[in-house]
Amino acid sequence: MMHIPSTSILAAVLIPAASFLLAGEPSFRVNVTNQLDRARPAETVELPVALLRAAFRAEDLPRVHVTAAGGAHEELTQAVDLDGDGAFDQVVFQTGFEPRATRTFVLTLGGRTTPRKEDFRVYGRFVRERFDDFAWENDRVAHRVYGLALETWEKEPLTSSGIDVWVKRTQALVVNDWYMVDDYHQDHGEGGDFYSVGPSRGCGGTGVFKDGHLFVSRNFRSSRVLANGPIRLVFELQYPPWVAGAAQVSETKRVVLDASSHFNRIESVVTVNGSNDTTWAVGIKKAKGAEIRSARELGILRTWESLKEPNGSLGCAIVIDPAHIRSLAEVDGNVLFVVAPDGPGPITYFAGSAWDRGGDVSSVAIWDNMIEDQAHRWRSPLKIELVTP
Repeated sequence: MMHIPSTSILAAVLIPAASFLLAGEPSFRVNVTNQLDRARPAETVELPVALLRAAFRAEDLPRVHVTAAGGAHEELTQAVDLDGDGAFDQVVFQTGFEPRATRTFVLTLGGRTTPRKEDFRVYGRFVRERFDDFAWENDRVAHRVYGLALETWEKEPLTSSGIDVWVKRTQALVVNDWYMVDDYHQDHGEGGDFYSVGPSRGCGGTGVFKDGHLFVSRNFRSSRVLANGPIRLVFELQYPPWVAGAAQVSETKRVVLDASSHFNRIESVVTVNGSNDTTWAVGIKKAKGAEIRSARELGILRTWESLKEPNGSLGCAIVIDPAHIRSLAEVDGNVLFVVAPDGPGPITYFAGSAWDRGGDVSSVAIWDNMIEDQAHRWRSPLKIELVTP
C-alpha cells in the first residue's frame, strides 16, 4: 500500500536563527518581499505559527492585528486552523505588492478580530437539500461537486467526480441565494450555471490513468470545512475507493480558495492498494469547438469554450509543477495532464475558471496572462522575514 500524506506549504518563510521573546513588547515586524518582476495585486500573505510563536501563542492568533508600517489602516486578518485539531496554524491577510518590492508590517496583540458580514469574500458548504452538493465561491468564481444523493436521483441521476463551474458577474456571495430560489440556470443579473460538467473531469477533476484508460471515482461521500472566511476557505472531500486496473484507489481532496482569486489550490491525497505503477491525471472537459492550449514547460493546460447563447465564453485552466508532468492525453472527452510526484506528498495543482462576462477577464488573451501570472506566483512565493524589534 502506498499512502501519500497531506502537507501544505504556501509561502517561503525565513526565521532568524536567533530565537527571541518579546518580553513586555506589544508588537513586532515582518518584512514581506515580492521576488517577481511583476506586480502581485490582492496577494494573500500567510504568517505561519512557526514564525509567530516567537511572540504569540497559537491560541492568540485570532487576536493578532496587522498594520502596514507607517500606515493607519488595519488589514483584515483571519486565523486559520488547517487540520481541524482546534489549534490555529496561520494568520492570513491580503494586500498588494509592486514588482520586486518589500513591504513591512507591524503585528500587535489586541482584542479578538470579529469580521463583519460584509467582510466575507469566500464561502463553502455541504448542500444536503440539493442532493448532497458541495458548493463554494469567492468574489470572483463559484464551483460545486456532486454528492451521494445525486447518484440515485430519479429525475436525472448523475455520477461524476468532475468539478462544476458557476459563473458570476457580481462580487457578492450568491451560493445560498441561488440554491434558495432554485433558478440559477437563468442569468438574472448575477450570472448562473451554464457549464455542463456531466461525467467529465469538468474544470480540474482527477482520476487514475493506466494503459491509456482513465479510471475515475464516484461522487464524494463526506466533507468537512476547516476554514470559512472571511479571506480563506479550506475544505476537504472524501471519495470512496474505486478500482483502477489491478489497483484499488481512494482519494481525499483538500481545496483552498482565497478571496479575489480565480484559482483553487487543490491537494489530492492518494491511497493505492495493489499495483504501484499507477499514475494520476488531472484535466478539463474538452467541449466541442473549445480552444485548447498546453504549455508543459510552464505546467499550464487551459481551455476556452463558447457557452450556449447568449452566455458568452468560459475559460478553465490547470497549473501544476512541470516536473511532475509525464504526458498530455485526450481521453473520454477530456484533455489531461498525466502526472506523478517525485516522492511522498500530495499531488498539488491549481484549477481555475474565468467568464468573459464576469468583468475582469474579457478575452482568452487576458485569461492566458492570468494563468501565467498564477504559475509564476506559485513558483516564487513571498519571502517573509521576522524583524527583530
